[in-house]
Amino acid sequence: MKTGVILLAAGSSSRLGRPKQLINYQGKTLIQHSIEAAQNSAADDLVVVLGCNSEQIQTGIESKEVSVLVHAHWEEGMSSSMQCGLRYLLETSQVEQVILMLCDQPYVSQELLDQLINLKKASGKGIVACSYAGTVGVPALFDQTYFTELLALQGTEGAKKVILNHQADTFFEDFPLGAVDLDTEEDVLKFTGYR
Repeated sequence: MKTGVILLAAGSSSRLGRPKQLINYQGKTLIQHSIEAAQNSAADDLVVVLGCNSEQIQTGIESKEVSVLVHAHWEEGMSSSMQCGLRYLLETSQVEQVILMLCDQPYVSQELLDQLINLKKASGKGIVACSYAGTVGVPALFDQTYFTELLALQGTEGAKKVILNHQADTFFEDFPLGAVDLDTEEDVLKFTGYR
């Protein structure tokens, strides 16, 4: 099945006070790490959705062969940015399933993305989602059965709503490190090991 990755990086990082996409991790920006994980995975296509600070964030992208969308309505919420990416992939590469990922989960790797694709095939389920810290969420893979539902989400509703509505058709992959996201300076300090 043709797989697309939607990398959501449109937020304003309001709690951090600076673009988290540009946090340096092992000599690269977080957004570049995420792009490389997706590009090196078994996925066929990748689109990066930017919004706030888009010009500044593009300076942190080293990869030349990457589709970058600047979503004018990013302030409407994550679902709006995801839909921008999904519509683009449907128009340009006829994807049959998509992986949603965020650039502030630094432990998302090529191996994890490949695992989601393999688990989808092996389980026969329509959704593969990660579970961590008592919740479920992204990165998550959805097949085309759920595209209409994803495109109908509004405002702050996220893909988690679709996962929770269809738990019987979801394979849950344990990913404890998914709980590490970088929302505050404290998170960043803890992550980069300066504490």
